[in-house]
Amino acid sequence: MELEKRIGSTKIIIKKGDITKEKVDAIVNAANSRLLGGGGVDGAIHRAAGPTLLEECKRIGWCEPGDAVVTDAGNLSAKYVIHTVGPIWRGGARGEENTLKNAYISSLKRAMEKKVRTISFPAISTGAYGFPIDLAAKITLLAIKEFLEKNPHVFDEVRLVLFNDKVFNSFKEALERYLK
Repeated sequence: MELEKRIGSTKIIIKKGDITKEKVDAIVNAANSRLLGGGGVDGAIHRAAGPTLLEECKRIGWCEPGDAVVTDAGNLSAKYVIHTVGPIWRGGARGEENTLKNAYISSLKRAMEKKVRTISFPAISTGAYGFPIDLAAKITLLAIKEFLEKNPHVFDEVRLVLFNDKVFNSFKEALERYLK
């Protein structure tokens, strides 16, 4: 399953799949602040990239929620892994929406600094961090749209690689609603 829209010259693709298999310049990792790997997408990326990714993350040491850092991609086909820390959902009154938006914007900024042309994102914070999927889909797509409108011609493709049907369907609805 795959859907595509455009914002200017950039293709926005949502698809169901395994982000570790993406053939792009950069893969975004939904990391924890300590950057030491974990479960879900974070663990899958660390396992697929191999031990050099963890060593590089240990050297960096920390990433604040809403920020992003870049490492090489180890054994992945991408050149870079952009590690971003999304918010833990605590009901929505603690700035979680803004932190999630900033995680996407920071990742796109780091990608632009590395002259990345193609990038794949997971659905940040929607797994163990408990962010409501429909709200996350809206915030994600609006953040990407805002960034691309301010920075046209930077990326050829921005992909959202989603792990299951429930998340894919939420992002599909948001894509159709917010990217007209």
